[in-house]
Amino acid sequence: MENWLDLFLLVFASFRLTRLIVYDTITEFLREPFHETIIETLEDGSTETYIEIKGDGLRYWIGELLSCHWCTGIWSASFLYAGFALLPKLAMPVITVLAIAGIASVIQHHFIKD
Repeated sequence: MENWLDLFLLVFASFRLTRLIVYDTITEFLREPFHETIIETLEDGSTETYIEIKGDGLRYWIGELLSCHWCTGIWSASFLYAGFALLPKLAMPVITVLAIAGIASVIQHHFIKD
């Protein structure tokens, strides 16, 4: 690692990639083969959404991985760092865009009141 800026970019890129994989609607197609989305109507009329992991063996393991931000986070960080270390010219634009999006999401969530 060359400097603090590289670490800063990798931290926010890892954060954003993890959220993209685990939570974002745009990547739901990645999770769909491994997760069943259950929508339950409560007594007060509100709904609660949760997932059940499909299958067993490898399919279940992948489903668990895709439902756990801690698990996906370590793989995201490893993937991004490997790209940073081995193919920096290809990885840095991706890392930078993910970091910018990660910082923007933190600002949006913590500082912008709707």
